[in-house]
Amino acid sequence: MKKCVMIMFVLCLSLHISMNVEAVSPKKLSLASKSAILVDSTTGRVLYEKNGYERMYPASLTKIATAIYALENGNLNDIVTISKNVEHTDGTKVYLVEGEQVTLKHLIQGLLINSGNDAGVAIAEHMSGSVSEFAKNLNTFLMDKVGVSATHFVNPHGLFAKNHYTTAYDIAKITNYAMKNKTFRQIFETKELSWNGKEWKTVLITHHLMLKGELEYKEVTGGKTGYVNESGQTLATTAENKNIRLTVITMDAKTKSEAYNDTKKLLDYGFKYHSLI
Repeated sequence: MKKCVMIMFVLCLSLHISMNVEAVSPKKLSLASKSAILVDSTTGRVLYEKNGYERMYPASLTKIATAIYALENGNLNDIVTISKNVEHTDGTKVYLVEGEQVTLKHLIQGLLINSGNDAGVAIAEHMSGSVSEFAKNLNTFLMDKVGVSATHFVNPHGLFAKNHYTTAYDIAKITNYAMKNKTFRQIFETKELSWNGKEWKTVLITHHLMLKGELEYKEVTGGKTGYVNESGQTLATTAENKNIRLTVITMDAKTKSEAYNDTKKLLDYGFKYHSLI
């Protein structure tokens, strides 16, 4: 009888250990993005990565850095007068026009929610006088304050330049740093915002499909999209449940579907294998 009890005890113990090992064991993920990383937002611990430290072009993920720099170093109530240079910025816009006056906070909202490149240039000119000077100041901030080591930006928006680069790890680090700022979090999680510009009156809607609910993932708390030809699809996503907060960065996916599928795989992995650790 004692022998049977002992055998049953050993079997149960073995099953318990096996189940716990399965719960924390790394799982090989099939990711289409060239580079990707999953990070514990609270501790900064890397939970999974694929080429996470490889130099990449970030496209509009750059705007996460621009936003937190402006939030920490500017006065949100400042009135910014839009220049001709801002009006003629290429790419995605909030359609600012020369002479228009906008608060710095509203420019940051237009930068993050609608990915306005013109808002980025307006912020740069207001903060530093020019895009080139802003880039120098931004790089110093990212190195000295955020602690990145493989990032070099030459503009505030992420339009392609050969010497404008970063890594998935650095973008995750910048995002986690930014998320400590209450105003940044509020803007980063915004799904819709009224925009009453001089020439453009509309409702801005986040481009991030998970955040706005077009692709359902209820734990998602914020996000930023990016794309230029040279970078492919880039995506930054934050999410949390009652046990853990996660940050996912995917870079150089060929399609939006690949970027979002990879993000979902990484979030699923993080919540399944690391929520209770």
